[in-house]
Amino acid sequence: MKAQAALVLASRRLAEAGQAGAAGDARRLLAFAMGLAPDRLTLALQDDLPPEVEVAFEAAITARLAHQPVSQITGSRLFWGREFRVTQDTLDPRPETEILVAAALEHPFTKVLDLGTGTGCILISLLKDMPFAAGTAADLSEAALAIARENAARHGVDTRAGVVCSDWYSRIDGRFDLIVSNPPYIGADEMAGLSRDVHDWEPHLALTPGGDGLEAYRQITRGAGARLMSGGRIVLEIGPTQAEAVSHMLHAEGFTHIEVRQDLDGRDRVVLAQKPQDDTGCGCA
Repeated sequence: MKAQAALVLASRRLAEAGQAGAAGDARRLLAFAMGLAPDRLTLALQDDLPPEVEVAFEAAITARLAHQPVSQITGSRLFWGREFRVTQDTLDPRPETEILVAAALEHPFTKVLDLGTGTGCILISLLKDMPFAAGTAADLSEAALAIARENAARHGVDTRAGVVCSDWYSRIDGRFDLIVSNPPYIGADEMAGLSRDVHDWEPHLALTPGGDGLEAYRQITRGAGARLMSGGRIVLEIGPTQAEAVSHMLHAEGFTHIEVRQDLDGRDRVVLAQKPQDDTGCGCA
């Protein structure tokens, strides 16, 4: 079978199953089965598919019909212009999280803590764009930390990125001039409304803290002051209805310059704040 014919049939199957973005998913999965970069697929559409490629493509389409995310099937996801290893043990990096990275990079930093790191995509992106900085990736999942280590080595920042299994700050030492986090923030009563791609395949530990969805922010904001240097910043991704609650938490902990950033759809997405400078303004703890 020609690659073009296989692509048409697969796109139709995904569309008939109600998969949004069926054509794009089929193209990416065919490129994966053929061992090609997605932007090279067009050049190979008139090629005959070898039997082993047909088998691999069928397996990929079958997995997608079961709502497994394309990134898990292919094992990678593009984030901040770089490919990151993704598995069922990690949250799939979202384009919206790039808003957090952009905000964090607005000011220089030398020591950054990423809480709930998952794939490590936030910390690694920051370290790649701030080459004099070092950082710590923390997560409660050892399986996720293994992927973060792999991604750090892949992008050449493993000598600057420490990895710690920690329940938020419980095993974190030292102070930082930047704390970032995309913590679990989906409320328990919202979980049933998630798409099957998310609910059935992504780790619930990375999606929800239970309850009202705000518990992670309570713990992060409560401990941030003790882990930030004077004048240090905190940048948190939030759910679109959580800006007011998280801003109030930061204000209650003495943070200033609290700001909310929106994503490209105009939804509240990131909250930024700063620990006040001490009397000397020296930037020390």
